[in-house]
Amino acid sequence: MGAAAALAAPAWLRPALAQGKALRRTPSQTEGPFYPVEIPVDHDADLLRNGQARYARGQACWVQGTVVDLDGRAIDGAAVEIWQCDEAGRYHHPGDGNRADPAFQGFGRVLADREGRYRFRTIRPVQYGGRTPHIHVKVKLDRQELLTTQLYVQGDPGNERDFLWRRLSEADRALITVPFTTAADGLQATFPIVVQA
Repeated sequence: MGAAAALAAPAWLRPALAQGKALRRTPSQTEGPFYPVEIPVDHDADLLRNGQARYARGQACWVQGTVVDLDGRAIDGAAVEIWQCDEAGRYHHPGDGNRADPAFQGFGRVLADREGRYRFRTIRPVQYGGRTPHIHVKVKLDRQELLTTQLYVQGDPGNERDFLWRRLSEADRALITVPFTTAADGLQATFPIVVQA
C-alpha cells in the first residue's frame, strides 16, 4: 500500500498499513430475532429521540467509528445500521411484544462519510434475557450486505457467560469488544469496522 494511502487512512489503521500488514475483517455474528420487520419512520443517528419524544433513561453515549475495506480504504456511503433494546431490555419488535419505550428510537441508520466515519447517539447497552450487553450492527453498500455483527462492552462481567461471545476466538473478541470511555462530549465507544467490499 502506498504512503499516500496510509496517510489518508484513519489514525488507528496507519501503523498496520505502514508495515504492510493485512487488516482483519470484523467478525460476523447473528442478526438475532429483533431486526426491524419494517424500518421505522424515524431512523436517524439519534436513538435518544423518537419523533418529538426524548428518551432520558439509561446511560447516554456515542457509538462511532470508521468503515474501511481490507486495504484500509474508506467505504464512502456505506450504510451503517444499529439496533438495540431500551434500558428495560425491550426491543421495538413484535417478537418482543413491542414493549420498548416509545421515546427510544431503538434503530438508527447513517451513511459513512468520505473518510468512512459514522456516529450514533444512543445508550450504553444493557443485558437482557441472559444476553450480555450488546448493540447489533449491520453494514450495507447499495443493495449488498457487507456485515452483520454485534458490538460488546469491554470488561462487562456478562461477557464470559454469553453463549455468542464465548464462541469467538480471543482475536475475534478483541475486534468487536470495545471500551466505553468518558470523553469531552460524554461516554463514547469507538468501533472500527473492516469489511470485504
